[in-house]
Amino acid sequence: RPSMLPRHVQRLGRDCMAHWNGSQILTLNSPLSSCMRWAGHYPPWASFPLPISADFSANWRFPPFFGPWRLFQNSNWHLDNYTQSCCFHQPNPSMKSEGEEPLTKKRRLSGQGDTSTPEQETNLSSQKEVSCVSVAQNEEKHGSRKGTIKRHWEYFCQQSKTMKIAKNKGSDQSSTGSEASFDFTVMSYNILSQNLLEDNSHLYRHCRQRLLFWTYRFPNILQEIKELDADVLCLQEVQEDHYRSEIKSSLESLGYHCEYKMRTGRKPDGCAICFKTSKFSLISSNPVEFFRRDIPLLDRDNVGLVLLLQPRFQCKASAAICIANTHLLYNPRRGDIKLTQLAMLLAEIASVASQKDGSFCPIIICGDFNSVPGSPLYRFIKEGKLNYEGLAIGKVSGQEQFPRGQRILSIPIWPKKLGISQNCVYEIKQQQKEENAGEKLEAAKLDNTQGIVIASEKLSSKLQHHLKLSSVYSHYFPETGIPEVTTCHSRSAVTVDYIFYSAANDATAAQPGAEDSFCGGLKLLGRLALLTEKDLWTVNGLPNENNSSDHLPLLAEFRLIER
Repeated sequence: RPSMLPRHVQRLGRDCMAHWNGSQILTLNSPLSSCMRWAGHYPPWASFPLPISADFSANWRFPPFFGPWRLFQNSNWHLDNYTQSCCFHQPNPSMKSEGEEPLTKKRRLSGQGDTSTPEQETNLSSQKEVSCVSVAQNEEKHGSRKGTIKRHWEYFCQQSKTMKIAKNKGSDQSSTGSEASFDFTVMSYNILSQNLLEDNSHLYRHCRQRLLFWTYRFPNILQEIKELDADVLCLQEVQEDHYRSEIKSSLESLGYHCEYKMRTGRKPDGCAICFKTSKFSLISSNPVEFFRRDIPLLDRDNVGLVLLLQPRFQCKASAAICIANTHLLYNPRRGDIKLTQLAMLLAEIASVASQKDGSFCPIIICGDFNSVPGSPLYRFIKEGKLNYEGLAIGKVSGQEQFPRGQRILSIPIWPKKLGISQNCVYEIKQQQKEENAGEKLEAAKLDNTQGIVIASEKLSSKLQHHLKLSSVYSHYFPETGIPEVTTCHSRSAVTVDYIFYSAANDATAAQPGAEDSFCGGLKLLGRLALLTEKDLWTVNGLPNENNSSDHLPLLAEFRLIER
């Protein structure tokens, strides 16, 4: 039947349908459940607003292909680019096996108003702001880039800020009286192995495809390392072929010496510790392999790396710092393996950091521990003790709200042939220490350390270590109680990365920035503030255009003090 409408109106109708059908084809396989909307912004060929949905993201950007049909045909469009450029956070179809998304993430689209934390709002004029990574250097001349979140420095004493200003002016390290101080910074950063990214692509459905290529990601990561300019880098998920071809040479050009340990088996990534040769010299490098062919429990390929470094400044000849880096097993249901891997790392640290008088040199432990704050594994690191009797293996790391691993940890967790005691030290050295003590002391005058050893043998469900570790980060923002986040992807946003450091005594261990008045040790001067999950979703989570890992870098400044 011939149309009764004028010809120009018919042509307008055909053009509208052509564009509408094109958009339907592009979204045919999209998991979006509701119709699209243009929120008052509509194509120039439409004379009316189009339908909208209630869950539309405020970050939606206008698709580039709407317009004349010839421009759409000639444009370089891709389904992933289209769906992700709209900033819709799509549900993961395979999520059912892992439980639902965290409630905070479900609510992120409804968050309105200012997303900055109270710590970002207060006293910004006196804080050093550090921009998230930027690829294009010319953007630095025109302020921060769009979609960039600022992270600021948190100082624990005015002196540390004054020292940083003096350091930037080129002054020497301070040395007053009998005290010699040495300031340095340490970064812990899981840079996301490209192979692991591709093997777990379901975690990055919220990302635009082009942002996930290594050729895009590596310049971002390298630029961030340059900007933060840490004296020591502890990197996880460093892919071996990328390390050999470009990561190592790039860091060496920045003045770093690099030590690397690849995971065992056929795993293509590992851990690296890189330090500035202008600040440190290498005393020893000690890789740790958690895989043991003769022990069925230890069938995973995770590794650790422990360095002993000599600071380059006027100090006692015995001055040294022990730096450790690791990436523990992810599996939330295998807390028994996680604890055993941690015990192996602590035993190696105790061996490397041990001094002639029986004490330990200052220790810093970095890494991705795949455990959340407050979990039994976390408490064991900080408190130095853990009674695991009756503890389910699925609750060790605290990664799952409703743990699926219900089997109770065996007593002891690992077999005796591993050669590590319940005090997390190598048993050979512990036996030698006990024999030497036995020759000098009577049974009634055994020292406290020997008493602890005997007690641990009688109560075999108790793990202990004597490193006196404290966490650089508090894990919650004090004003709001909102958790800090170190990793954020399509499945979760939590803290699993840490920097632990040794405090001289129990009184100073719980107070960042506190100084021990009796002996030398590490003093925490400041840290680069972390962000909330809400902050990160304002830039579409991680990775994003400016941050090319699914983890944030952790950065802390320490002072080594000798008396």
